[in-house]
Amino acid sequence: MEFVLIAIAILLVALVAGVGLLVGRGRRTTRLDDDALSGTTLTRPRPPAPVEEPRPAGSTASGLGLPPETADAPPVVLPPAEPEPGLVFETPPPSAGRLVRLRSRLARSQSSLGRGLLTVLAREKLTEDDWEEIEETLLAADVGVGATTQIVERLRTQSMVLATASGADLRELLVGELTAVLGPDMDRTLGTTRHEGRPGVVLVVGVNGAGKTTTVGKIARALVGDGKSVVLGAADTFRAAAADQLETWGERVGVLTVRGREGGDPASVAFEAVRTGVEGEVDAVLVDTAGRLHTKSGLMDELGKVKRVVEKQSPVTEVLLVLDATTGQNGVVQARVFTEAVTVTGIVLTKLDGTAKGGIVVPVQRELGIPVKLIGLGEGPDDLAPFEPRAFAEGLVGEA
Repeated sequence: MEFVLIAIAILLVALVAGVGLLVGRGRRTTRLDDDALSGTTLTRPRPPAPVEEPRPAGSTASGLGLPPETADAPPVVLPPAEPEPGLVFETPPPSAGRLVRLRSRLARSQSSLGRGLLTVLAREKLTEDDWEEIEETLLAADVGVGATTQIVERLRTQSMVLATASGADLRELLVGELTAVLGPDMDRTLGTTRHEGRPGVVLVVGVNGAGKTTTVGKIARALVGDGKSVVLGAADTFRAAAADQLETWGERVGVLTVRGREGGDPASVAFEAVRTGVEGEVDAVLVDTAGRLHTKSGLMDELGKVKRVVEKQSPVTEVLLVLDATTGQNGVVQARVFTEAVTVTGIVLTKLDGTAKGGIVVPVQRELGIPVKLIGLGEGPDDLAPFEPRAFAEGLVGEA
């Protein structure tokens, strides 16, 4: 019995020494209780510079959940982080004004919509065939039947003005009508702000291939650029590449990633990510969930479980559904099914810079009552922008 106790004591000392070595260097990774947390791992970003100032006794090693040091512990000086090929610590730009900067990219991909509408509206006398052409152009852009009817009716009432309007006047008129159907009064605020002493908790959901993990990484960059602290939760445990990808995003901007072993319990990882964020007093926790087919009811039930488990630590303040804009109206069907599993509070539309039809924003919002909060306009790390109806409408119409 004494031999067993001695062996356990030696093992504990070895584990503590190993954790101290890992925390002191490079990526700063420490293993948590495997039995309780299904192999969850905290992956800490590599610091941009060595820490040379001693920490006060009793403080945590990083503010993000490590055990406090003893009162008589000597000052800790971390050695320089060992270089890792391809890993760059970046300071992202703020998110403000991004859509304005990216508007020309949207205009290039949607030029046929604006050019076609302006060409027809500029005709001296609009016939029934002209109005049908306007309707067809809007429907082809996935604006939807209801919004198309509204736009055409409002333009018809102003048809006397159209006959004498200049190109600039026509453009302004069309921008105004498109802005009106884009829901300018919808609340597009992201729930990424601390409230009542707890972080904003964001669940990011969506089907396979919509760009979910990339979106989480881009949101983290934007928040860091806005001066906020972030923890990432890699709850897509069914695909190891997703956790690796998210970890890389986190390391580049210096935020902590919580991940689990492949095939582990996603709810446990999400729970630990939120717990870490609460203890670390960060502004936001972003949880990347597994890409799940919206036709699989069991997987949708699991998504509901993740949300329930997370809320044992802190309320979920945002559920973002990532939709691939190139799927068109099928995105509306996806959104309906996900809303049945969890209360979706915002939409992220990705891949709007390619073959996607920008009008899909309208039916998603009108039919579901859910605002589009972010849009992706490229593959670059800073090509995700807050959705602004006026700037988006201007991008759709293009220049006069």
